[in-house]
Amino acid sequence: MLATSLVARRFGASVAGIVGGLPGIAAPILLVVTVQHGRAFGADAAAGTLLGSVALVGFLVAYGGVSRRAAWPAALAAAFAAFFGLVAALRPLHVAVLTALVLAVTAIAAGLVVLPRARVARGEEAGYPRSDLPLRALAAAVPVVVLTASARALGPHLTGLLSAFPILTPVLAAFTHAQRGAEEAVVFLRGMTSGLFAYALFCFLVALLLKRLGIGPTFVVAAAAALGLQAALVAGRGYASRSTSQASESG
Repeated sequence: MLATSLVARRFGASVAGIVGGLPGIAAPILLVVTVQHGRAFGADAAAGTLLGSVALVGFLVAYGGVSRRAAWPAALAAAFAAFFGLVAALRPLHVAVLTALVLAVTAIAAGLVVLPRARVARGEEAGYPRSDLPLRALAAAVPVVVLTASARALGPHLTGLLSAFPILTPVLAAFTHAQRGAEEAVVFLRGMTSGLFAYALFCFLVALLLKRLGIGPTFVVAAAAALGLQAALVAGRGYASRSTSQASESG
């Protein structure tokens, strides 16, 4: 949460969204429940989290659709309604991990098509209140503790689906919306949707490799792959921005 917030201040909402798409919440949850309940539980939870990314895309799309017409509380309410509605629809769906990956990637690509594009460029930064970062961190910490403590009662599939629960996303989107406006929030949401490709890759690799490689190697491989893909996305975004700027100057 803190790292993504600082990235937003330095590099803007789009890059922060891509970074925020990393499984910074889901990965620790999956690691904890695997250590506590075993590799089979962890693999099933990772597959559920991969499927749950479909619901996370629903959250992002719903927030983006409402954010231009209403303030952040209404946008959050619509987004959470979309997320929990999709979780309820996905709960009885148990599919192979490859099928879950296809569904997740399809949903992410569709989200990028459906999400609106920002109408204005990023404006000059204003100051932040001193309580900004501590409040963001606190808002993210509480749901993580609750979910990991409830994993046994929920079971691996539902734990996985709820591990996709938008913890970073609503905090960052609402703070961006309140402090920078709806257009900057849309920029963040599009960046985060792009970042979910790395999120899906991480969950897929954990679900696929955990029973074969063990906890340590699996999480290292999955994290390295997700970071590599995310770095490529950030580099590609930077290259596209430079190319656009050079084209504008030439024109």
